[in-house]
Amino acid sequence: MTALAPALDQLTLDITEEILVRAPLAAAFDALLDELGPSNLGHDDTPMPMRLEAFPGGRWYRDLGEGDGHFWGVVQAIRRPSLLEITGPMMMSFAVASNVQYRLKEVDGGTLITLRHSALGLFPDGYRTPLTTGWKKIFERVRTRAERTNR
Repeated sequence: MTALAPALDQLTLDITEEILVRAPLAAAFDALLDELGPSNLGHDDTPMPMRLEAFPGGRWYRDLGEGDGHFWGVVQAIRRPSLLEITGPMMMSFAVASNVQYRLKEVDGGTLITLRHSALGLFPDGYRTPLTTGWKKIFERVRTRAERTNR
């Protein structure tokens, strides 16, 4: 019996989000690095011991201590304060390749941050919906942190 190959839309993920942060570009970028790194929270708002080495080739990973953890990606490109691009499996422990781009642009009223998460892989059933909600939570925490810092 021959198995049918999954359709392309079942193998891909493409998420685009935008948020206006009422803070200067540098403050928004710093808040983004902090939220992806040491201030990161999990889907249920529990602290996640994340590390982000903010330089080309730097790792983004969950540090559980004593050499244990979970590799999420590598910094593919960084241009302070306008771009952070990470490539890797992200939070997915299955066959997948992901690219996440954060682009920041000064606009009237603050900084516009645009996220694009593209992925190709073998997504288990029920996994896509949770992937679309986590980025929004990070965005809200970035906005809160940057705007609070800017006061």
